[in-house]
Amino acid sequence: MKKFAFAACTALFAATCSFGADRATLFKSCVACHGAAADRPYLGGKVPALKSIASAERLESLKGYKAGTLNKYGQGAIMKAQTARFSEEDLVAINAYIDSL
Repeated sequence: MKKFAFAACTALFAATCSFGADRATLFKSCVACHGAAADRPYLGGKVPALKSIASAERLESLKGYKAGTLNKYGQGAIMKAQTARFSEEDLVAINAYIDSL
């Protein structure tokens, strides 16, 4: 039983670590505009720092940009291009990563 518990904990730890690494990797494409800590306002302060936006609102915005239905601050086209390669799970992971910063 102890071996099973150890193996289960090890697997859970490995999955958590790899998920965390994936989230950070996914977020790298956002860093140039939003900063490594998601704390950089964009467009001279028109776009607030991502960390200052409520998590649920930020996720809905990401989904809206990906769908092409959102054009906040005139950034719809560039954000649609940025989010096009991400799955919905990727967007959730990116959002969770921002929450963890």
